[in-house]
Amino acid sequence: MAIDISNLTPQQLDELIARASEAKRNLHKQRISDVRKKLIQLAKEEGYTIDELFGKGAKGSKGSVSAKYANPADPSQTWTGRGKRPNWFKNALAAGASEASLLVG
Repeated sequence: MAIDISNLTPQQLDELIARASEAKRNLHKQRISDVRKKLIQLAKEEGYTIDELFGKGAKGSKGSVSAKYANPADPSQTWTGRGKRPNWFKNALAAGASEASLLVG
């Protein structure tokens, strides 16, 4: 497929480049999807799941972490101690509770 670009304006060239880049991204995504489907089918034919062969979780996943702190007013609200402190935790500390008093059981 030959495209004569010699008579295109800079704006037309930019548009062509943008459309070609989008087509390339879509082709890449489709090929990944096709390979993924083939792998899932092959694993299934052999009696396995993808999770059994490659493990669970997303790339870079570190797994789940147990709750370290619980809200005494509502024990269903928990926090692992990682990341941003939840509002209930900050409010409890402001009200005079200690971190140790908020530890899970």
